[in-house]
Amino acid sequence: MANAMHLMPELQGEELIYIQAIVEKMDEEQARNFIGVYRARRKNPQEILIFSLIGLLGIAGIQRFVLNQVGMGILFFLTAGLCYIGTIIDIINYQKMSFEYNQKIADEVRLGMRI
Repeated sequence: MANAMHLMPELQGEELIYIQAIVEKMDEEQARNFIGVYRARRKNPQEILIFSLIGLLGIAGIQRFVLNQVGMGILFFLTAGLCYIGTIIDIINYQKMSFEYNQKIADEVRLGMRI
């Protein structure tokens, strides 16, 4: 039984609980492979916050493009972050947005490894 906290100490909160639930069913080698791929593809919540702040000051929607939400990114870009209101909401919800993206990535990696 692998421990996500030892394999990826930067995880916190909901993300740690979610990843622990995935890796606890794996042996040590599978868990290391999973964490290696997951770590390379996940988004750090602090990066999303920085991109949201950049969106507030200049290029609206960049945080949505980073999270692979191209349609919302274009909408934010063309409407100045939905008149800055959407960008401010993204600044408040950056951790939730990151967690949802990382949750999807974890599921893709798990399915890709057929675990």
